[in-house]
Amino acid sequence: GTNNRPSRNTAEVALVIDNVGRGAPAAYNEQEAIEISRRIEREMGSIYKINGRDVRARDVQLFFADISSGAHSPALVKQGQIGQLINSKPIQRRAILEEAAGISGLHARRHEAELKLNAAQQNLSRVADIIQEIETQLQNLKRQARQAARYRNLSGHIQRAEAMALYVRWQMTSTAAAAAEEELSRLRSQVEQLTFEAAQATNAVLAADELLPPLRQAAAERSAALQRLTAERMTLDGEEARAKASAERLSARIAQIDEDAGREGARLDDAKAMIAQLETERTTLEGGAADEAQAAAQASERLTEARASLGEAERNADAVTSEVAEARAKRAELDRRGHEARQRVERLRNDLNNVAAEIAKLAHAAAAAPMIEEATARFQSADAAAENARAALANAEEARRVAGDAEGAKKQTVDTAEREQQKLKAEARALRELLDTGASDQWPPVIDLVHVTPGFETALGAALGDDLNVPAEEAAPIHWANLSAFDQPPPLPFGVQPLSELVQAPGALARRLSQIGVVERNQGRLLQSQLQPGQRLVSRDGDLWRWDGFTATAEAPTAAAIRLRQRNRLTDLDGTVAAADAHMLDMRSVWQAAREVRETADLTERAARETWRRTETEASAARSALSDVEKRHAQTIARTQALNERHEALSNDVVEAENHHGRVDQEFANLVPMSEFEQRLSASREAAAAARAAYAEAKAASDSVERDMHLRRNRITAITGELKGWNGRVDAASAQIAALTARQAEARGELQALEHIPAEISEKRARLLDLLGEAEVKRQAANDELATAENAVKTAQAQSRAADHALSGAREERARADAVLAAQRERLEETVVKAREALDCAPDELAAKAEHETGDAMPPLDQAELKVEKLKREREQLGGVNLRAEEEADECETRLTTLTSEKNDLEEAIARLRQGIGSLNREGRERLLAAFETVNTNFEKLFKSLFGGGEARLTLTESDDPLEAGLDILARPPGKRMQSMSLMSGGEQALTAMALIFAVFLVNPAPVCVLDEVDAPLDDANVERFCNLLDEMTRMT
Repeated sequence: GTNNRPSRNTAEVALVIDNVGRGAPAAYNEQEAIEISRRIEREMGSIYKINGRDVRARDVQLFFADISSGAHSPALVKQGQIGQLINSKPIQRRAILEEAAGISGLHARRHEAELKLNAAQQNLSRVADIIQEIETQLQNLKRQARQAARYRNLSGHIQRAEAMALYVRWQMTSTAAAAAEEELSRLRSQVEQLTFEAAQATNAVLAADELLPPLRQAAAERSAALQRLTAERMTLDGEEARAKASAERLSARIAQIDEDAGREGARLDDAKAMIAQLETERTTLEGGAADEAQAAAQASERLTEARASLGEAERNADAVTSEVAEARAKRAELDRRGHEARQRVERLRNDLNNVAAEIAKLAHAAAAAPMIEEATARFQSADAAAENARAALANAEEARRVAGDAEGAKKQTVDTAEREQQKLKAEARALRELLDTGASDQWPPVIDLVHVTPGFETALGAALGDDLNVPAEEAAPIHWANLSAFDQPPPLPFGVQPLSELVQAPGALARRLSQIGVVERNQGRLLQSQLQPGQRLVSRDGDLWRWDGFTATAEAPTAAAIRLRQRNRLTDLDGTVAAADAHMLDMRSVWQAAREVRETADLTERAARETWRRTETEASAARSALSDVEKRHAQTIARTQALNERHEALSNDVVEAENHHGRVDQEFANLVPMSEFEQRLSASREAAAAARAAYAEAKAASDSVERDMHLRRNRITAITGELKGWNGRVDAASAQIAALTARQAEARGELQALEHIPAEISEKRARLLDLLGEAEVKRQAANDELATAENAVKTAQAQSRAADHALSGAREERARADAVLAAQRERLEETVVKAREALDCAPDELAAKAEHETGDAMPPLDQAELKVEKLKREREQLGGVNLRAEEEADECETRLTTLTSEKNDLEEAIARLRQGIGSLNREGRERLLAAFETVNTNFEKLFKSLFGGGEARLTLTESDDPLEAGLDILARPPGKRMQSMSLMSGGEQALTAMALIFAVFLVNPAPVCVLDEVDAPLDDANVERFCNLLDEMTRMT
């Protein structure tokens, strides 16, 4: 929207086309007016309609392409299109011819059909791969279905065997549990009797124990008295030893105190001597402090004067240094400017010489007319050779196409034979896989050793059934015994043929086959009553009549009959496959010969194409060389003119540069000499160095005075501290000597007190020895009485332990019997649980599950369990079994049928797409050739009208197929020879291209023709010709 109009959500534009002349595409050519509309909705997209019917944007594009209208119409010549047409390759120029023929829409439709064809071929390849995978999967599933059937059969046997094993275990466990209960009852009575006897022995031990405490108390009291006297004697010995040790220790202490007192006296004398020395040093240092103050004041005055002199000398030196630096900088600047001026003069002179040399060189290269003529001759020769190579390539391509068609026909025959061969081999392979049960070859079933007359497979399967799966090896658990034939077998009913005449089988089946007759289906019921015991009748359809009245109709073939029929079919297939292999080899030989012819044609075509490419490359190189020679000649002339102008400008620049260099040299000569500045700078630096040395000397003297004063003050302070420390040591040594004297007096007093203790200890020891003898006699008497009582207690305890041991053994026996009973009950319960979990029944139902009749002998438990393990191992040997294999096989067959139907649909769609592409190509060629003749005629007329004579024509190049060929323009203006448009002048090329555009325009005229700056490359004479052509076009259209 705008400021004056609100925005809208929709916009629509419509174009109405007059179709009175019926020039629209066939789908819309019945209406006299065609309306094309486009409606745009915000955030929804565009809706295209043609005559009110919804179409795609691509359908609208195809509509305009079919009527040669739109942005690429020859009635719209955009800016630069003339130059583009001149410079484009022949293949690119074919587009303008396609617009004239109106086959742009056909190209789009063909491209779309080719994309669909490629997609369909890819889908067909994928479907074929999937079908092959499904067929392989189906074969695997069928084999898995057979394994699943065997798995179910083994599972039934395992269930019955497990039921028998559990039933045997239950019976054995029940019997063992009853015996364990009886043993436990007996042991409980024995434990009660032994418990009474153990209680009596325990009472006797308690009575004997009551006499022991008083005796033990008396013995303990006697022992304690003896021990107390012994301890007192040992105490006296210890006191005597301690008195001796104390005396020795006090003597050693007195000697150590004497040594310490002497050492402390020596330290006291050393401290007093050091105090006197330090007092003398401090007096000397305090006396020299008065002279230091005067020396320090003089040194400070000399340092101040030296610092002022140094500052003045350095300021003077800095000023002179600045003047010298400015003079040097100005001299360096003038020297740099002079150097740059000299370099510029030299550079300009070198450029001037180079330009003069290049002008002389270009003057020599300007005379290049002979080179242009030579390049033109080479181009014409190379162009003729390229034309001859193009014709040879067309002939080789036709020969290669014919050979390729022949090879394709032979290859199709080989593919047909190979498909038939693969089909037969696949059927034979599938039959072999079906016949291969996957079981061990140790005991092959007898069915694999039987050969049946074709047609009687169902009869044999009905007669023997599953018995055919039993091996003939006597070592097998279940087998056919090889018995001799009957000497006088019971005869079959009159006229009945025995099955043994139609079947070749091992001798073990002779008796069985001789008693089976083959009859017609309507005779079986009549002859059944004549059968003797063991005989049976079968029909070819699989009906069975047995001697005991059993009858089975042939509603479905048995597995054995199917297997026999498959084996016969496999035998037939082996011969058919061999014949197919021989036929396949013959067809491959024929196809190989055709392939060699095609490869020879391919080599010839590649050689011709290589020759054509080489000649085209040479022609293109010659064309480029001619263009380069002409371009270089024009560039040489332009370059010479530019160099002359540059030579004149450089001459003026050289004169100006030389004048500037002279002015710079004169300014440099007027500068003051640097020697004067160097003398002044040297004098100022020497004065500054002398002042700096005087300042350093004064500074050193002042620092030395200050340092001496500082050291003297520090030493006086240190001496004061040292005196304080030494006085402290004197006081400490005096106090230590006084303490040692007091300790010595105390130790001597203690030593005198210890001298009376040994005599007292000797008197006490004599009294204790008498008391110890009396106590020892009393203790011995008490111990004898206690030993007699303890022996009586031990005898009672031994009798009690014997009773307890017997009781303990009985209890252990009872516990073991109780454990045995619990274990038997647990096993019984475990058997019940296993029966419920594994077979979902009570233990008394296990016999029925195992199909065990009452009264029959039961097998041993280990034999029953061994049978279960053996059957389980056989089932485990099957490995992973897919129990849904039959259902999955049915699903695979259904999917295979669906994919096969889809494959057929895709093949039909591919055939239709190829037919459609062929039709589009034929229609495009016809319309393109017709348009080419019309455009070529119009082009010849318009060219002659433009140039007032001459000759021009269009040619199709680079391919025999018009849809793949390029469009080349050959023209001969008046007074010139026939040549390609690329070799004409610029104006001639523009007029020739315009004649071609108008020639295309005349094929399908439009009411309006837009020409955008087509006259830009034309000079006045050619503009006049172009205007005359426009006048003629307005009269013609």
